[in-house]
Amino acid sequence: MRGFLLLLLSLALPLQAQPYKTIEFMELLPAKDLQALSNPPEDLLSIEEGSLEDQVAAAVGKAVEQSANKEPQNEWERALQSTDVRPEYNGKKIRIPGFVVPLEFDDQQVVTEFFLVPYYGACIHLPPPPPNQIILMQSKKGVYMDTIYDPYWIEGTLYTDLKTNELATSAYRMVVDKIELYIGPAE
Repeated sequence: MRGFLLLLLSLALPLQAQPYKTIEFMELLPAKDLQALSNPPEDLLSIEEGSLEDQVAAAVGKAVEQSANKEPQNEWERALQSTDVRPEYNGKKIRIPGFVVPLEFDDQQVVTEFFLVPYYGACIHLPPPPPNQIILMQSKKGVYMDTIYDPYWIEGTLYTDLKTNELATSAYRMVVDKIELYIGPAE
């Protein structure tokens, strides 16, 4: 009998809930997209006016506008539109920080569907990030939001699933298990 119980316990161990793997948005980029986005065209590197934020916003905006109606002219433009994903994350439990772009909410400002994006203002003030840098989040419980300025930690199961919304296209979707205010990097 004791041996049978040990056998049952050893078989049950793999069924334990797997821990969430903490990742950053950059880890969702396939290697070729990361390489391309790390090497913008020379003309963008020579911009002298404005703050760094203005340069980045203007460069991304220009590239998105130019590429919206035509085929990408270079690897950088292609990466800005990329829906390529990291298939090894499909079905995995992850924990990721980001900013919420509400899509569906109730009268009490409880958001149940939203995009998670890597920086504040994405999809609202600036052109959206590449689709493989946007995650469509679905939460039954939702999160109360009185401001969109705060970052959050989100835990859940990630899927490689292309979804289009009037604001943006996401190459990933997550079924949310837990939402908490971002305090700092994971330990």
